[in-house]
Amino acid sequence: MRAVGCVFAEEEAALLEEAAPSEEELEPLLRRREAGEPLEQILGWVEFRGLRIGIAPGVFVPRQRTAFVVDAALTVLEDAVGGRITVLDLCCGSGAIGRALLDERSGLRLLAADVSPEAVACARANLAGLATVVEGDLFDALPARERGLLDLVVVNAPYVPTEAIALMPPEARLHEPAVSLDGGSDGLVLHRRIAREAPAWLTPGGAVVIEVGREQAPVSAAAFADAGFTAEVRRDDERGATVVMARLPRTTRL
Repeated sequence: MRAVGCVFAEEEAALLEEAAPSEEELEPLLRRREAGEPLEQILGWVEFRGLRIGIAPGVFVPRQRTAFVVDAALTVLEDAVGGRITVLDLCCGSGAIGRALLDERSGLRLLAADVSPEAVACARANLAGLATVVEGDLFDALPARERGLLDLVVVNAPYVPTEAIALMPPEARLHEPAVSLDGGSDGLVLHRRIAREAPAWLTPGGAVVIEVGREQAPVSAAAFADAGFTAEVRRDDERGATVVMARLPRTTRL
């Protein structure tokens, strides 16, 4: 496996050996990995904040930097008072962000939504009995009764500029769905839509925490500011992570 540039070849091989009951079953797994297929898709899971999150073909593999979205969301939730808090994991993919929040914060009511049928099926498996997972285009996926009731929206929407996808590592470019990567001409098409549409679905004082590229963050934050939010950029250089934290004027729980 080192011949194809796997940095953690021994560790990966050990995981594949654990996943294969026999030598005959191990060999095809090794060949798939050497061909560049993501390890997590071969194993069928990824470790995320100490949880084993199921991954299926056609579903975006959550990166470790996305754990910073959870950290930022927990910071927002520190200010929450009163009754049960409703959180939406938007563009949820496998549901990893929402699942981690449920594990680390009590008293949450979780919704999750994604446009991809494969992602929705995967998230439903990971969040079975814990959340409602719906399929659709951003907030259009939600039942109308949720309008104005969301306290927090956590998002890992696609933010890679279309032309930059060709420059991504083959592991992502060839094996992950384009819908989970392509953020449009500047990578922020969905960020602008979310900024425009979120206020109608949030409670007064509600918040959005959204992952973004470091250089794109000021533009994303400006889109939320234009939509009536107070927006700030936070970074975690150790994980190479950047988020925009945006909050509506505070008059209720958050």
